[in-house]
Amino acid sequence: MAELKNEAFSSEAPIKSEHSRDEIGTAEEGGLSGPDHVELHRALKARHITMIAIGGAIGTGLIIGTGEALAKAGPGSILIAYAWVGFIVYLVMCALGEMAAWLPLPSGFTGYAVRFCDPALGFAMGWTYWFKYILVTPNQLTAAALVISYWLPPEKVNAGVWITVFLILIVSINYFGVRFFGEFEFWLSSFKVIVILGIILLSFILMLGGGPDHDRKGFRYWKDPGAFAEYIDTGAAGRFYGFWSTMVSATFAYLGTELVGVTVGEAQNPRRTIPRAIRLTFYRILVFYVLSVLLVGTLVKYNDPKLAFAVNASSSAAASPFVVAIENAGIPALSHILNACILLFVFSAANSDLYIATRTIYGLSREGKAPKIFSRTDRRGVPIFALGISSLFALLAYMNVSSSSKTVFKYFVNLVTIFGLLTWISILVTHIYFVRARRAQNVLNSDLAYVAPLGIYGSYGALAFCILIAFTKNFNVFTHSPKYGNFDYKSFITAYLGIPLYLILIFGYKLTHRGQPPVTPSNADLWSGKEEIDRQEAAYLARKDAQVEKHAQSNWFYQKCVSWLF
Repeated sequence: MAELKNEAFSSEAPIKSEHSRDEIGTAEEGGLSGPDHVELHRALKARHITMIAIGGAIGTGLIIGTGEALAKAGPGSILIAYAWVGFIVYLVMCALGEMAAWLPLPSGFTGYAVRFCDPALGFAMGWTYWFKYILVTPNQLTAAALVISYWLPPEKVNAGVWITVFLILIVSINYFGVRFFGEFEFWLSSFKVIVILGIILLSFILMLGGGPDHDRKGFRYWKDPGAFAEYIDTGAAGRFYGFWSTMVSATFAYLGTELVGVTVGEAQNPRRTIPRAIRLTFYRILVFYVLSVLLVGTLVKYNDPKLAFAVNASSSAAASPFVVAIENAGIPALSHILNACILLFVFSAANSDLYIATRTIYGLSREGKAPKIFSRTDRRGVPIFALGISSLFALLAYMNVSSSSKTVFKYFVNLVTIFGLLTWISILVTHIYFVRARRAQNVLNSDLAYVAPLGIYGSYGALAFCILIAFTKNFNVFTHSPKYGNFDYKSFITAYLGIPLYLILIFGYKLTHRGQPPVTPSNADLWSGKEEIDRQEAAYLARKDAQVEKHAQSNWFYQKCVSWLF
């Protein structure tokens, strides 16, 4: 993971390479670079990094995953689930922010796990993160097939055709080099932010009767058919089962939010930037997620046949409930335009997910935790073998050819969610050990630039809840009912495969590195590199103080009115 963060999250860092300038100038010719062939080209600018992080947080989980959750549990359930899981995510971000503000490591949260907790945890965390991203890429391709089925059902054009087209495109974009990738993702992610804000505003207008049908819906659908759908059982038990089942969808929607915390890990002024980023994460969650699911729950019934995940879905049903809301309001052509925008959302997410998967296995290789071949780069600075192995896993999306896209989408959501939960669990455990270490080494709260608002107790609470979700998120596979059938072994495997794999990585590392001394609170490395970071920050602040006050005033509008979005 170290080199992933070194390339992706340093603000306009100089090119670190053994190439001569002539070699860099001929980078577009391809071929392997330098004697060791392992260096990346650091061509991502700060604006690229920021928008990639935001775009990663607004993706398939919010736009499509809410459709499945709404159909299964109803609008009341998804509102509570998304709000509560959003609070848990905020606690995870606070834990990560406290460590990052103290010591902004280029290796990100894997580096904190190695230093403060256990090298085995850092090893398992790095591989788990890669597993997550090699699985979320085919999941995005599956979502693309779902979105296109609104216009062309699989009976007319096989889903494999669209998967092939999108896969060739994202592999090509990643192969062309990081500069092209960064610029492409910057504009796509900017477009995603504008569209999601437009969807929220439009949904609010439609709820108040501002659409062509002039139907003031309000909270009508919370009464009929109801705010809480029954799932597996009837009555109060069935409504609770429906609510708890949405925890998977809510967790999946928030996966990638931790990327925002990592991007500020190498900020020019971390003592100020990191606390601000963490505070603004709370408002992003409130606006992008909670407000979105509240509004869509007032516009679409959970049993609407136009919803693809509904039990009685029609053949031309939409994957996104937002498309269904616009179609129900009778706005001509806008549902098709929005569906096309959502297709771009999914394409952008698939593209960035393949990039992160590639750089993650590359970073593991540079750290000696993966085969050396995956750190080989070409003249463009592209780790071509890492890209190749990550792209191979994207072929899992072809499961759509023999199964329905809805079924395959659920399987991938299961797999990705458990790996994402394990990453959050690892971050929270690392924070708990970090707090113990700084207490043992007499580092006071006043010495820190940022302290998690709920401290170690917030991390304990979030950790307990993440573990609870990890073990119970697919409780329905154990149920026996005429409607939902008996034990579903496919869902069971995809839901819980990540847990034994995670434990095997941890204990396997311990067995092969028995001579390593354990990390205790008193010997945890809190200080290596901190003095250099402090010097860099002091130099940065000195430069800022020397700037003309007029320049600061020119940025006032952006800082106060726009930057909170980004």
